[in-house]
Amino acid sequence: MMRNTILFFCVVIFGAWVSAQKMPVSYDFGEKFGDRYRYSNLLTIDNDGNGGYILVRAYFQGLILKPKGYFIEHYNSDLELVDEFNYKLKGRNFVDGFLKDGKINLLFLDYNYERGQYEYWVHQSPINGFDFTSKRLLSLSSEAVNNPVGKNYYNRNFSKGFTTAILFNKEKTGFVISTHHKKGKQNKHIIHLYDTNLNKRFEHDFSYGVEEKNYAFENLAISEDLETAYIVGKAYFKKKRFRVEERRFQYELIKVSKNGSQIQSFDDPGKYSEALYPIVFQDRLVCTGFYADRKDNRYNGVAFFDVNPISLEIKSKKYNPFSQQFMEDKFGREDDKVIKNLVFKSVEVSPNNEIFFNAEEYFVTNSLQSTGAGQRVKIERFHHNDIVSAKLDSDGNSVWIRNINKAEVTQGDGAYASYSSYIKDGKTYFFICTAAENPQLINNERLIFKQGLSRNRNVFLISLDEAGKMDYEKIIDDKEARLPLMVSKPLKNADHSNMLFYAKRGTKKQLVKVSFL
Repeated sequence: MMRNTILFFCVVIFGAWVSAQKMPVSYDFGEKFGDRYRYSNLLTIDNDGNGGYILVRAYFQGLILKPKGYFIEHYNSDLELVDEFNYKLKGRNFVDGFLKDGKINLLFLDYNYERGQYEYWVHQSPINGFDFTSKRLLSLSSEAVNNPVGKNYYNRNFSKGFTTAILFNKEKTGFVISTHHKKGKQNKHIIHLYDTNLNKRFEHDFSYGVEEKNYAFENLAISEDLETAYIVGKAYFKKKRFRVEERRFQYELIKVSKNGSQIQSFDDPGKYSEALYPIVFQDRLVCTGFYADRKDNRYNGVAFFDVNPISLEIKSKKYNPFSQQFMEDKFGREDDKVIKNLVFKSVEVSPNNEIFFNAEEYFVTNSLQSTGAGQRVKIERFHHNDIVSAKLDSDGNSVWIRNINKAEVTQGDGAYASYSSYIKDGKTYFFICTAAENPQLINNERLIFKQGLSRNRNVFLISLDEAGKMDYEKIIDDKEARLPLMVSKPLKNADHSNMLFYAKRGTKKQLVKVSFL
């Protein structure tokens, strides 16, 4: 009798909890662990292949903080810390990292002053019994320049003499290294494709493409056989004359394989493509993103191009202007407002070939700040503002486009700012970590999240259902989440419908797992 009574009350309590909580999620906190490195950046987080997780951080020490090495943490499936390793490596310029077949791969770009060349290196170690070895992937003779790695979305500088970029595809099955070297009349642009077993699939001389334009590559898709790369980037015109308000570039799709390369542009009269993203699925090649009605930097809607993956011929195109609902989401009833600076965060294709994509309003500002000793230093501030989310049907028609207002600015580690998203059963979910207690809700639809001032952070989950209807809920209170989550750098486990977040402040750290029910 007593056992049945207890069971009855447990069912009642659980039922009350389910009815009280709108969002279909649960969460688990790992144990808090001490950490010797107060200052660090999370570089990569991945599954270890046995239900556990591997994290790699770069750490900094000294009166003037300088990178001193890489700290690796190994957790089991219960979020327990089972191993740590300090890879003491100074003077290297980290570019990216990934986990493959039980091995950690850290990619670096270094300058060899004795040989006068830039060199890409990979440092590799098994996750069971850490033992790093290094291997040079490629090298290129050049004079040393400041900040050769290009990842500035709006003002790329091609006058340095050497620029390079590395792009992974969404599935992390391969990556492209682009190297562009200019000296006198020499103008060489080489594209290299590697799989994540570190085999070079091909090397292509793209120098003919840079005779009239400079390319800033942004997004990459790779064919399933890893033999063809589809790269989208801005092509900056070198010799054309422009009015002050005009943009000096166009977006292009470059198909590259061992057999050569092809180029496709997308602009039409009165329609200028912005921030395109390539997607390869079911023998299709699609590019989607935004477009502008004028040759300036404002966006007017969502664009969709269905492209022949062999010839790059555009088979069909759709231009979906921002709806009245979207404009009211963003600006309320105000008129003549500008939408710009949107950067892709994620793209997903549903089993029905519907396309979900999310972007963020991102930009950088600079100012001079007094040090108190009569000096003024330049300060960079990174702004992570509104979320733009869209759902397109398989033919590229807009199902809905929504805007979520938020305002975040940081001078340091951007992992704590921005957001992450998850698509499940036709619904889009957004995780936001903020010190604000509640968002502003205007007319039951317009959400505005502000940064807040508290050290502790609440975790909000925002949802857009199949029809684009918006809802939200605070899922983790700041009294529970005593450590702030690195909300923009999660590990998505689609097979197990969960998201893993790293939480850290000072000398304390823990993992937080959020599972979809």
